[in-house]
Amino acid sequence: MSKMLLCIACLLTMVQSIQCQSYFNSYDGAKIAYSDEGKGSPVLLLHGFLGTRKNWDNTALKQELLHQGFRVIVPDLRGNGDSDKPQNDAAYANDAEIRDLILLMDHLKLKKYKAVGYSRGSIVLAKLLTVDKRIKKAVLGGMGIDFTNPDWNRKLMFSAAFAGEVNETTEGAVAYAKSIDADFRSLHLQQKHQPVTTLAQLAALKTNVLVIAGNRDRDNGNPSLLQKAIPKSRLVLVEGDHNGTYKTKAFSSSIMRFLK
Repeated sequence: MSKMLLCIACLLTMVQSIQCQSYFNSYDGAKIAYSDEGKGSPVLLLHGFLGTRKNWDNTALKQELLHQGFRVIVPDLRGNGDSDKPQNDAAYANDAEIRDLILLMDHLKLKKYKAVGYSRGSIVLAKLLTVDKRIKKAVLGGMGIDFTNPDWNRKLMFSAAFAGEVNETTEGAVAYAKSIDADFRSLHLQQKHQPVTTLAQLAALKTNVLVIAGNRDRDNGNPSLLQKAIPKSRLVLVEGDHNGTYKTKAFSSSIMRFLK
């Protein structure tokens, strides 16, 4: 592709992104940004930690969902992207992100939808599944069983890292956050008040769930144990590591088969 054509393609992508971007005010007045594309059966996509809704742009999954006639809704979770970034504990406590998503679905007047999370997006989605019965199918991507522990050492480490206590495990994430000018206070609070879904809550789920992960991804524990904890679930492993799997065609193809 010539430089001229590449520039035109980039401009068209930017214009499309701006056109489909919207906002709504959540329960506490926080402004939540989201995109809403397509006209068919709705699918909610949830991004991971240090991510935004734009991480889903140009992925095989989002492109295929739109191509197959789905409506694709992608929010910036509070503290990320173009959403507000409150600086106080109360703005993240008591499953604030879950409340945001329920209100977003109310705002869009959706009676039922499907949902896909990746990495921390799966942690948020797991808790959302326990309270929103409108979700008919759900995909937990890039996630193992460890998030069910409220004292999960990885969560505690990353919470501490964005409060200034960096170690060898977290220094790469902190460096990346600095490179994108992320809000450290918000990132700290997102980890401190991260939703916790217990094993008992997972065992009570009645939604059909796909657990999918890269075959070289154990960043968040064993995905097989997560699948076994959810009654109506199945497990798919595809080629990839934690940071790259959600972008792959294999990831997309597995999810599309499940959603249909």
